[in-house]
Amino acid sequence: MSIMSQHVLIAGGGIVGCLTAMELASRGCQVTIVERNQIASQTSGESSWAGAGIMFPLLPWMYSEHVNTLTNRGAAQYQKICEHLLEETGIDPQMLKSGFLLLPNFDHSAALLWCEQYQAQVEEVHATDFGVRSPIEEKALWLPKVTQVRPPCLMHALRAWLEKNNVRLLEHTELMPLNTTSSKLTGWRTTAGELLEADRFIVTSGAWSFELLKEVASKLQIKPMRGQILLYKPERNPEAIIYREGFYLVPRRDGYLLAGSTLEDVGFNPSVTGHVRDEIHAKATALLPELASAPIIKHWSGLRPGTPANLPIIGPHPAIENLFLNTGHFRYGLTMGPASASLIAAMVCDEQPWTDPAPFALPR
Repeated sequence: MSIMSQHVLIAGGGIVGCLTAMELASRGCQVTIVERNQIASQTSGESSWAGAGIMFPLLPWMYSEHVNTLTNRGAAQYQKICEHLLEETGIDPQMLKSGFLLLPNFDHSAALLWCEQYQAQVEEVHATDFGVRSPIEEKALWLPKVTQVRPPCLMHALRAWLEKNNVRLLEHTELMPLNTTSSKLTGWRTTAGELLEADRFIVTSGAWSFELLKEVASKLQIKPMRGQILLYKPERNPEAIIYREGFYLVPRRDGYLLAGSTLEDVGFNPSVTGHVRDEIHAKATALLPELASAPIIKHWSGLRPGTPANLPIIGPHPAIENLFLNTGHFRYGLTMGPASASLIAAMVCDEQPWTDPAPFALPR
């Protein structure tokens, strides 16, 4: 049996898992995704649909070269991916070049240096040029080429593509935590007792990855980090993504506006809280005062897979030869997703990776 025709089981059906499945199916692999909930559903706690969809790492000069390698390549691939998904499925992921308005305070010189290094178009502007109130009078930065997608639409398009291309979706199926001393897996047992057999296995379970692998990967540093978001539909929507000191406003094509998000270390608790709602609303109205009278249409949360320095684990397990990981993308699973999916697919299929995978390896 050739590598390409082997059966690959993917544990986790979020954006990273679906993009990984897409890469493998395009290579001719037989692929099964095992998902404990339903793929592309608005399940409480799932970060894939809950996120804002910004295809930019917010303050990239604060991250390592390795994080930037993934985010830059991933963001650059989305135009082609979204066009392909729309053509194949008829579902529009709603990619939009909205630009990114960065308000002070931030490290101005570091930001400009990063833009020069990565050839990112940037302009020094004033917040008032965009109809936004900035509490600080210093100049803002405008990055006009930053784009966004709408995660629920992207997930629905990915699901439709996977179904059309014969990827098996095993939903409402939960895997047991892996506990083995073997150097090779023959199957992975579900909580219902069924043994799911495959040739190779990939964990793309986001915040739940450590729970699945804690017996065989004790050095895997992933924990859930809750983020809460509010939804408005104001009379006037800003034309750009607005970011200030950890807070963003994201305008959608249909007039909706997202405001968020928090970073809360509360374990696997996906609930929303009144005091956070009030904090987000106050920050939103400080930038757009007209939101003070706008109703909050929706309030939700997602659990991100928190990792040190936002650096994901992408690569083989050091002791189990047919087990791979593509997880721990923290805030940037969407942005990094296409790059990490193509990287792990190359390793699974014994191809030459597009970049050195060593920085993303699981510690032994």
